[in-house]
Amino acid sequence: MNNQATLERMRQLKLLGMAGAFEALLQLPVHQHPPTDQLLAQLLDAEYEQRHHQKTKTAIRSARFRYQASLEEVHFLPARNLSQDQWLRLSDCSFIKRAENAFFTGAAGCGKSFLASALGCQACRSGYRVCYCHLPRLLEKLHVAKADASYSRELARLEKQHLLILDDWGLQPLDQQAKLALLQIMEDRHGKGSTIITSQLPVAQWYDYIGEPTLADAILDRLLHQAHRFELKGDSMRRKTLNPN
Repeated sequence: MNNQATLERMRQLKLLGMAGAFEALLQLPVHQHPPTDQLLAQLLDAEYEQRHHQKTKTAIRSARFRYQASLEEVHFLPARNLSQDQWLRLSDCSFIKRAENAFFTGAAGCGKSFLASALGCQACRSGYRVCYCHLPRLLEKLHVAKADASYSRELARLEKQHLLILDDWGLQPLDQQAKLALLQIMEDRHGKGSTIITSQLPVAQWYDYIGEPTLADAILDRLLHQAHRFELKGDSMRRKTLNPN
C-alpha cells in the first residue's frame, strides 16, 4: 500500500487527526521523516488531540453556555471584588471532583454569567459533563414535564451532570412546585456533583427568597456546604463594553 492509499484508508476509518498529521509529513523531504517509532507516536498523538478537540467542541455546544468564555478573558479589577487567588482555586476544576459549589452574586451586568460560563467551558475542556440552565426557563420546563411524564427523566439528566450551572437565581418568585423541584435537584446532586449559581440577590437573602422555612433550610443546607462565594461589585461590564470611554 502506497502513502496515498494509506492516507485514504485513514480517512475512511475516520482517523482524521492521524490523516492530517500524515498528510503534513508527506509534504516534507524524505530525509526529514522521523523513525518509525517516532512516526507512530506522532500519528497517535495527533489523533488523540483531534478527538479530544472534537469531544470538547461537542460538550461545549451541548452545554449551551450563555457566553463562549475562557479563563484568559477574566479581568481582575480591584473594583470588581474578584480575588485572583480565589479564582485560581476554581480554575483547575478540582472543585468539581470534590463536589463543591460556587456562587456569583452582584448587580446586573457585573459579569456573573460570564464567569460561570468561563468555568463551565474549562470544565468541558477537562472532560466533565456540564449543563448550563437559565433557572426560570428550567423551572418552567420542569413544570411542563410534570404533565407529559418526562419529569423524572429530566431530573435524572440533571443529576448526571458533573457541573450544573443555574443562571439568574432569584429573578422571579418560586411557587410550591418550583421549590420542591429545586429541593429534588439539590438532593440528587448533594455530595455527587457541583452546582454554580449566579444571582443578583446576596446569599444572605436566599432564605427569604425561598420563603418556606422547612424547604429553605433543606435546599440551602445542601447548597451552602463547601461553597465558594464571589460577591462581585462595580459598574456593569456590559455598559463598559458598549461605552469603553
